[in-house]
Amino acid sequence: MRIVAFVPGGIGDQLLFFPTLDDLKQIYPNAQLDVVIEPRAKAAYQVSRSVHNTILFDYEDRNSLADFGNLLGAVREQEYDVAISLGRGWGIGLALWLTGIPIRIGYAGTPGQVFLTNTVPLKPDQYAACMYHDLLKGLDIHTPCPELSINVSTKDLDWADAERKRLGLQSSGYVLIHGGFSQHSKDMGINKIYPVASWKGIIQDFERRQPDLPLVVVQEPEDEKFVQELVQSSPKLKVTIPEDIGKLAAMIAGANLMLCTDSAPMHLAVAVKTYTLALFGSTDPKRLLPESNRFVGIKSLTGQLADISPQMVLEKVWGG
Repeated sequence: MRIVAFVPGGIGDQLLFFPTLDDLKQIYPNAQLDVVIEPRAKAAYQVSRSVHNTILFDYEDRNSLADFGNLLGAVREQEYDVAISLGRGWGIGLALWLTGIPIRIGYAGTPGQVFLTNTVPLKPDQYAACMYHDLLKGLDIHTPCPELSINVSTKDLDWADAERKRLGLQSSGYVLIHGGFSQHSKDMGINKIYPVASWKGIIQDFERRQPDLPLVVVQEPEDEKFVQELVQSSPKLKVTIPEDIGKLAAMIAGANLMLCTDSAPMHLAVAVKTYTLALFGSTDPKRLLPESNRFVGIKSLTGQLADISPQMVLEKVWGG
């Protein structure tokens, strides 16, 4: 069996789809599972257990007929038996129909429904991974949604061991901080940036209460300025610069606690089962975090991330 999934969105959306892919692979171990994803999301599949190929298509771009033609050609060439679509628009539905794939699964009640052969109810008020997993009902699969998990390579785990040694963390735990800056979110007008001043307040409280507990901040290409400001304020703060998602996941796995915003690293923390405290603006944490006392979301009362005070975060950390 050959199955292709159309999965719009960034790395976080892909990670939330992993339980669906993993369940498909469990049920059809010999199946070829491919995904059609945006270029910005390709890195997610470095830690996938189940996907064979990735086909790149920018869902958000103003695609020309030639772009759609290239997509259709790439999909038709593989002669898929089943297509699963998270996309709800008529454009993707039409593209699915034009591929000629015999079984086309998506959500009922959406503009693209007319082009589908099998539909399932859309239940958006649940954990997103479970909402995605509901699509398997279109294949008469009614298993519970498995936990989110990823495959972190031995090479990445070895890198993280060496990195912890470099940072002087061999014999102690640490708190990992990910600021969550995303140029894409900024360009889309999505507020997922927690103010530097608030992060400073949280870090300084940790340093006062637990002076021997190392604090490590993740620096990615887009947040160098953010990290520099934190280090200037707290010189003891340690900085790690993972080169890719596998190394980042390995560093998260070794942490006692992850402090972050609603972002892809939050989903990595869920996958490796690191205790996580995540900050949310307008999004309901129940949509993006599974029910577990290991993963706690703090939602802004105003819908603005900046309005979450350091004290609100610290009350969750220290138990009031």
